[in-house]
Amino acid sequence: MKKLVQIHVHFEYTDAIEAILDRREVTEAVRYPMMEGRDQDGKHYGTQIFPGNVTVVQAVVDEAALDELFAELERFRGSKAAHAHLQALVLPIERRLVDT
Repeated sequence: MKKLVQIHVHFEYTDAIEAILDRREVTEAVRYPMMEGRDQDGKHYGTQIFPGNVTVVQAVVDEAALDELFAELERFRGSKAAHAHLQALVLPIERRLVDT
């Protein structure tokens, strides 16, 4: 069964997240770069008052691969204080229209 994993990360760490997905052989993903957002560090609106932006990555992942993916995301999150803002969640996929 497939699940949708949604990852929120400061935009400057997008390449690292994509590398994690590549190592986990996650081939179905979309990226919403340079979005406005908020996290425990405050607002990130890409302005001088609220610097920085957030990137959202959504990936379709086999349920059996979730534990290993989340373990690697947690290692990344814990590797530096600057990564502590990373958030990830799993959403069910109720219906899906894809080529077979």
